[in-house]
Amino acid sequence: MNAKQIIAKSGFKGEIEDNQDILEQYSHDASMFEIIPDLVVSPISSEDIQTLVRAVKDNKSSNPDLSLTARSGGTDMAGGAINDSIIVDFTKHLSKIGQISANSGNTQPGVYYRDFEKATLKHGLLMPAYPASKDLCTVGGIVANNAGGEKSLEFGKTDKFIHELRVVFADGNEYRVKALNKQELDKKIAQNDYEGNIYKNVYNLVENNYDAIKKAKPNVSKNSMGYNLWNVWDRETEVFDLTQLIVGSEGTLGFVTDISFKLVKAPKHSGTLVMFLRDIGDLGQLIKDVMTHKPATFEGFDNYTLMLSVKLFFFFHKRLGWVETIRLGLQLLPSALKLFRGLPKMVLLIEFAGDSPEDIAKKVHQMRLDLQKKGYGHESVFEEDETEMKEKKFWIMRRESFSLLRQKVKDKHTAPFIDDLVVNPEHLPEFLPKLRVIIKKYGLLATVAGHMGDGNFHIIPLMKLEEPSERRKLLPCMQEVNELILSYGGSLSGEHNDGLVRGPWLKDQFGEEILKLFKETKDIFDPNHIFNPHKKANSTWEYSQKHIRASF
Repeated sequence: MNAKQIIAKSGFKGEIEDNQDILEQYSHDASMFEIIPDLVVSPISSEDIQTLVRAVKDNKSSNPDLSLTARSGGTDMAGGAINDSIIVDFTKHLSKIGQISANSGNTQPGVYYRDFEKATLKHGLLMPAYPASKDLCTVGGIVANNAGGEKSLEFGKTDKFIHELRVVFADGNEYRVKALNKQELDKKIAQNDYEGNIYKNVYNLVENNYDAIKKAKPNVSKNSMGYNLWNVWDRETEVFDLTQLIVGSEGTLGFVTDISFKLVKAPKHSGTLVMFLRDIGDLGQLIKDVMTHKPATFEGFDNYTLMLSVKLFFFFHKRLGWVETIRLGLQLLPSALKLFRGLPKMVLLIEFAGDSPEDIAKKVHQMRLDLQKKGYGHESVFEEDETEMKEKKFWIMRRESFSLLRQKVKDKHTAPFIDDLVVNPEHLPEFLPKLRVIIKKYGLLATVAGHMGDGNFHIIPLMKLEEPSERRKLLPCMQEVNELILSYGGSLSGEHNDGLVRGPWLKDQFGEEILKLFKETKDIFDPNHIFNPHKKANSTWEYSQKHIRASF
């Protein structure tokens, strides 16, 4: 039997699609890869997902290529949401928002973050670990990638905000997963069933390799490479938290069917100091000086992103409408006049949040005075924005930069293959010029944007990947950039995860011993490898390279 026949006979109740147009639609995400699936299915419930998993499990031996890959918003930049077998779309039916309480919010994974945020804000609450694609992505994708974004500087990433998950494991049953104390863990292990064996085997793995695992954790502010084994078991507190493995696992260990997020109080007011930086030589010290003021967010983007946003300004009408776009243009006019002295190397956005506009205005102004006192004002231009303009002006340029690149740059296309690096801020004055040298060496146009306080940068090259000469640049360029990142003790991915693009570099990031533990982790949860193949510990560049898009 083929995949469609297997699912059709399994008792699955959702939609089953194998129309060529549908398959083409699901063959790519926001990455540079393309894989045509055999089938796209849309389960209507957790029971439907359990039916799917059992059907694949029972037929895997006679159909070795049979597998399941979860997909929601399709905004993944690493190729984590594509596969050649069965794509499982969570957005059609698993899209209900549950109860919002004083400090938590329940939701199904197919809910778009923008809708979940609207629901939480009604209660004055927020799940702050959202990415720049907050208007397009789903909460399921946020969990799968251990997403972060502009608020990670203050609050951390998604792994900090998981109260409880419900997960369908490879036996086809749904389980409740949350942090356990040692007594609760021992009770789980004593069950001596499928669930108990997962807990027992994971505990043995992290306990027996405790020191090596703790040492392997990248010494950076954020990381989405590999499996978060270092966050699972803490000997001092005796807390064992399996959610820390599920978060960021890209659906390779099981399918999340329900999420309970921890929520924080949403800030009532915010204001931003905009800094047009003409010289990045003191960027490392500048970041240190800014961070002493404890900003809520600290973002930035380069001159190329700025020029592109101005050149393609009227693109914004698609998201804002013409009235708001014209209003945005009028707001930008005073800023444009300040740029007559020359285009800045970077635009920095230093944001403060609080309960009163007066308090925010004071923090923004004090930040400006402090930076000018330290001498940064000589080659910089400042703009104080202590009003409620967070969704306007430069924030739109920052958040929409990738969308601009994907849709509007002539015959070149986004090639996100060095797009999510993290290097501690003190190294940036040395690191960034060296990075630019590599980019220039390969003749690449690339925008630079990122989370300055975290040292997390999104480098988006523009390439014509249809040409073999361009495709041949990918591997050597990636190797040079990765070596540079690792030489500064960085992480190859802070937010966007491994997928097809970074999975093959896990050995470079962590070494052979930890890669072996990652492979064992996959085998504990998914012994028949039915969940999202060719990702994480089982990635190879040979496979990934074969699936780079031939046309755009």
